[in-house]
Amino acid sequence: MQTRAASRDKLLIVLLHAVFFVSGIATVLIGQVLPYVSARFHLDDLQLGYLFPAQFAGSLTGTLMTNWLGRQGRLIPATAAGGLLMAVGIAMLNLGSYELALAAFLVNGLGIGLTLPAINVLILERDPARSGSALNFLNFFWGLGAIVSKPLTDFTAQGSSLFITTLCLSIPLVLLSLAIIILPTPSEARIQPKSRTSEALPPIWSNPLAWAIALFGFIHVGFESGIGGWLTTYTERVEGPAETRLITPTFLFFLFFIIGRGIAPAFFRYLDENKVIFISLLVILSGLALILTASGSFQLGIGGALCGLGTSSVFPTNISRFSKAFGSEAMRRATPLFLCGTLGATAVTWLIGFISQRFGDLRSGMYVLALSIMLLIVLQMVLAFHLKSPKKGV
Repeated sequence: MQTRAASRDKLLIVLLHAVFFVSGIATVLIGQVLPYVSARFHLDDLQLGYLFPAQFAGSLTGTLMTNWLGRQGRLIPATAAGGLLMAVGIAMLNLGSYELALAAFLVNGLGIGLTLPAINVLILERDPARSGSALNFLNFFWGLGAIVSKPLTDFTAQGSSLFITTLCLSIPLVLLSLAIIILPTPSEARIQPKSRTSEALPPIWSNPLAWAIALFGFIHVGFESGIGGWLTTYTERVEGPAETRLITPTFLFFLFFIIGRGIAPAFFRYLDENKVIFISLLVILSGLALILTASGSFQLGIGGALCGLGTSSVFPTNISRFSKAFGSEAMRRATPLFLCGTLGATAVTWLIGFISQRFGDLRSGMYVLALSIMLLIVLQMVLAFHLKSPKKGV
């Protein structure tokens, strides 16, 4: 009986990582299909920019729902429901108007908001002692999905039609979600550590340190979504229309993004979370300088690779230090942390489109990313000073 339960538990973990992989494709798909949606509905940059708030509004709602479901011990059903909603939202991209495209990204975002926080919490609670490595390994699979998104779109999109692209994503999402629903899984009470009563739990959101970590997440997730969402369109503006090819700046961004997440666990043997994040921010800054001054594909590619490598481990490492500062039980009360990330993604991606439309130049909008990194470096210095000796329940 014990062996059978352990086998089911391992199968569940495999399914969670598989869902995380496909969720990576679904999350960054918006940036890869922007040129197709723009051509199909004849949109300007400001109209394209509204697609991002639509997806992130759904993600925000899904995150709030995940918080409630987590308190009910139903994060596994939340993951399955999120996968089905992503499948529906992606399939809706085949509908025939700009307004329905907005609705499609809203539904896709709702599924993302249900799925990603739920899986992060489930994995973290299984291995709180090695949270940094476990979360980086999990998010390695998200990166695998992200890197597949660009070539998948390039090789399956036909003209302005995304039918085959959406089919390739919707079917796996439905199958994985059904597998999670059908699989007899252990209760979450067996997965998560035994919790103290709510009265005994240390305060979190009355502590300015928690909000500083959340603010860091707001800016960084905004940067990550901004560059992931706009780099494909920015590349076309710099290079001009080009034939479909595999090696693009966007592909290199996600390739080195996944390489970074693959090698990140090794760095935690020698460096703590704050040192890893600070080094990562400096790598991002160097890559972004190349992107913003680029005049051709070679410079864009090098810049994209450096930005991908630098940003790869920042998100999971920021979650890890939050957990270490306030205890593993804090992750079930970390909704503001995830919400801040979603709000940051909404703000930065929209602001890039707004400034681009205002000045008639997407490069001007991309300078929002430079401001984001400079703010992160300053904030990281402050956080590193206060997190030298993190204490639970401050």
